[in-house]
Amino acid sequence: MKKVLVFQHVPYEILGTLDPLLRRGGYRVRYVNFGRDPRAEPELDTEKYDGLIILGGPMNVDMTDEYPHLDTEVRLIQKMMAQGAPILGICLGAQLIAKSLGAVVSKNPEKEIGWYNVSLTEDGKADPVMGHLVDTRPIFEWHGDTYELPEGAVHLASSPTCENQAFRYGSNVYGFQFHMEVDAALVERWLNTPVYQAEIEATEGRIDPNVIRAETMEHIAQLTELSEQVFDSFLDLMGRVNRTVQIGSM
Repeated sequence: MKKVLVFQHVPYEILGTLDPLLRRGGYRVRYVNFGRDPRAEPELDTEKYDGLIILGGPMNVDMTDEYPHLDTEVRLIQKMMAQGAPILGICLGAQLIAKSLGAVVSKNPEKEIGWYNVSLTEDGKADPVMGHLVDTRPIFEWHGDTYELPEGAVHLASSPTCENQAFRYGSNVYGFQFHMEVDAALVERWLNTPVYQAEIEATEGRIDPNVIRAETMEHIAQLTELSEQVFDSFLDLMGRVNRTVQIGSM
């Protein structure tokens, strides 16, 4: 049976629309729930997994005293990259991949919470996974940090308020700053999660949850269609990668 490894940080950041696609593709999902045990250092036989998905979370990648699992994740990401495993990082997950590749993660000039227009670069338009984003589209965001583009990575997408929205490293490692995996129920769950409510309140009215709700109803169907195309392409990649090829040689 095909197996995928998933790093989860908090109970309210989940696979979302990725979950049914993985099940439809015949994948068995193995979660490592760092939210339950921040000091967990799982000794994983990473070679038995067909890929790795790293989900989001409210912490910063450098908060390793409070969340020591972040160092563990960097080590495991580097290990799986060296093994040639397909990897997808979402939001915090993308930042952890960037850190694993030696890039700096820091505050974005502006918090992006809600729906923001994302556009592909020329390389993004030619990318087999991200290329489904044909025109500029509103995609859901929830982040205050950003990452430098890792050395050797390909810049795939940007928004007016965050330059590095997506990148590819080698041919099978992807980082997405945005949340393409959300549905309307998940957005509403985040809007009712205390730590995220506090983050919105800290913007002193710049971000309005009711505006986010209205825009979610407007944009969610289009995002669901796009996410299925993008994620299906990543899963197709995950199903055919030759794990004997190391990513540094690609």
